[in-house]
Order: sequence, then structure tokens, then C-alpha cells
Amino acid sequence: MELLADFVVLLFPDLPAFELINLWYNPFFVHVCIWIDRTNTLAAYLITPSMGSHFVMYLAKMQENSKSGLPPRDVERFLFVLWGEVTLADTSGLKHKLEVDSYAYLPPNAEHSVQSDASATLVIFERRYDYLENHTTEQIIGSTNKQPLLETPGEVFELRKLLPTSLPYDFNIHIMDFQPGEFLNVKEVHYNQHGLLLLEGQGIYRLGDSWYPIQAGDTIWMAPFVPQWYAALGKTKSRYLLYKDVNRNPL
Repeated sequence: MELLADFVVLLFPDLPAFELINLWYNPFFVHVCIWIDRTNTLAAYLITPSMGSHFVMYLAKMQENSKSGLPPRDVERFLFVLWGEVTLADTSGLKHKLEVDSYAYLPPNAEHSVQSDASATLVIFERRYDYLENHTTEQIIGSTNKQPLLETPGEVFELRKLLPTSLPYDFNIHIMDFQPGEFLNVKEVHYNQHGLLLLEGQGIYRLGDSWYPIQAGDTIWMAPFVPQWYAALGKTKSRYLLYKDVNRNPL
């Protein structure tokens, strides 16, 4: 891992150790070491406010018969299934089966639980919701492949947005696909923060004046106004998942 003033590149061999957490629990499991009791999910925190971010991004490895807890008050949650299958139970009593590349957005203070009957891995984003008068968000359940491809004027990559672009939502999650040799046509500089997870393939990321080869499993945090550019390398497409704050005055 390389820690700099404005961005962090977390390469796969340097992933932080998974540890047991009390946000997700298994009522039938008691851990006998010094870790948190009554849990059966391991977490690896990838991005946290200690880096300068206003959100948290972590991996959750759910084991057999594990179940989630709730985030803190006024915190919204987005989860994306990387491996396996989980069941989301919401306030209406409905249960939604989420498979690989499926996702869910849970508004702040929404009662819900995520359960797994077998091993599953999720990437989870949480942030304290930035309330906007007369606007509220709604629960969203979706699948990446069911989202339409959006126009990207002047660019060649394929773009899907997993959340609505309307004002109530203070962040979005983008899925971006690059064929081998494709790249961003401009070096981007903007006020938005990013949390990136490379889902497939490999490429090279320019951050500031440094260049970083990345591969599937690598994570990057980008602070506001960090110059950034990406190119896909290798023989297969690359796909990454990208957090981006939107629809709020940065002041």
C-alpha cells in the first residue's frame, strides 16, 4: 500500500487483514479468541475517514449462516455482491436474492438485514447521509447487466450508473468497462471523491505524476482534485466499480 497526501493505492498483495466485526453477526457462532464475540463475518476496511474520505468502503466475507447488523443512525449503505449469494430482507418483509453483480441501496435508518446460507463476499459503501430539504431516497435493488449503457461523449468506455441521478441521492456508483487498449481521453480533475475497486482485468492508473499498474482486486481512494487517468492493458476487458459523490455543494 502506498499512502500519499491525496490518494491511496491499495494493491491486492497488500490488502489489510480481514478481522471479525460486530456489524454483521451469526447468532449461532461464538468466537473464543480476543475478537468480537458472536460474529461470523470478516471485514477488510479499504477506505475510511482517517484517510480523508467522507465515506467508508470495506469488503465483508460472510460465512455460512451469518447475518448483518445495521449501520449507525443517519448512515446510508450500498452493497454489491462480488461472490456467492445473499438474501436481503427489508422493512416490508420482502426477501430479495442478490447474486454476483447484484446490488442494493438502503436509505439512512432503513431497517434491513442481509443473510447468507453459504460463503459470500460483498463490497460495501457507507456514508452519513447529507440531507436535502423535501428530498428523500428510496430502497433500490438492482443488477448491473439490467442497467442501460449511457452515452459518454468523447470517450470510448462503457458506462452504467447503478443509482438514480436525481437530487435526493448524494452519491452514485458507476460501472465502467474498457476493452484492451482503451483509455480515458482526458486527464480528469474534479472536486468529487472516488473509491475504486477493479473487478476484472488489468490496467494502469495515473494519479498526480505517478503511474500504478493495477489488477483485479486492487482498490484506489482519490481525494478531490487529484489528476487521474486510466488505460486498460492485457488481453481481456477491464471493469471497475467507482464511488462518486454527487448532487451536493462541496462547501
